[in-house]
Amino acid sequence: MPELLLLSAVRPALLAALQDAYTIHKFYEEADQAGFLSAHAGQIEGVVTGGHIGIPPDLMAALPALRIIGINGVGYDRVDLEAARARGIRVTNTPDVLTDDVADLAVGLTIALLRGLPQAHAHVVAGRWPAAEMPLTRKVSGKRFGIMGMGRIGLAVAKRLAAFDGTIGYTANSDKPGGYTRYKDVEALAAASDVLVVCAAASAATRRIVGRAVFDALGPKGALVNIARGSIVDEPELVLALQEGRLGGAALDVFESEPNVPPALFALENVVLTPHVASATEETRTAMGQLMMDNLAAYFAGRPLLTPVV
Repeated sequence: MPELLLLSAVRPALLAALQDAYTIHKFYEEADQAGFLSAHAGQIEGVVTGGHIGIPPDLMAALPALRIIGINGVGYDRVDLEAARARGIRVTNTPDVLTDDVADLAVGLTIALLRGLPQAHAHVVAGRWPAAEMPLTRKVSGKRFGIMGMGRIGLAVAKRLAAFDGTIGYTANSDKPGGYTRYKDVEALAAASDVLVVCAAASAATRRIVGRAVFDALGPKGALVNIARGSIVDEPELVLALQEGRLGGAALDVFESEPNVPPALFALENVVLTPHVASATEETRTAMGQLMMDNLAAYFAGRPLLTPVV
């Protein structure tokens, strides 16, 4: 059976399926990873990884027999695609199957942030309700929603937000269907938005593009929602904008150095933080794992890949 290197833990059912079809090496459990590579690198034909992990360039370079990288996720910004192309290494991901869940969470985070749901829960649990009412929050319906990145997920977010009877603007490389308003850049979009939802792919061009100018354009009543990649947002500037009241609030599912979150965010009342759970439902994680498995099976059987990146 082909030998695969598993870079992070997966659900038990997916692990069992992988072990039935391949010889699996759990790289994340190896105490001596350098020693393991010295002994086994020449036999590793495939890597299974998550979008938030990808594969470090030095590890890719250390696997001379590597032929395919199966990403159990949609993001591929942590894989050196040029190096993969140069070596003829195929790369696959799992788009579409997680679109609904990610879009659902974007809307959920928007509601949670504007309506102060985490604070309301804490108010009740702490027993403060008999003594004091909650401060008033902000209405969701009728807001100006901006979507940075109008791909599969951005379009799904727009479809859901349309039910809130506001306006929807977006940034993208081309015009998109739906009758929404396209803006030239994210700063112009932010200036026309009450809520900015980040749905763009991470790349060198988008790294920290959502920074001080964007926060100031959103303003002290504006809200940022990020369900894309943490690297797109300038986290130090975000913390300052929230602390100084230049930005009204932020709901974040992703962070630049996951699982590490800027501790300054913990002390703020105008944030909602979740641990990169946008696709974390039983149904979607099962579908993602199956699509990743189907790509691997297609590759080793010599059939066309279902969802190739490279």
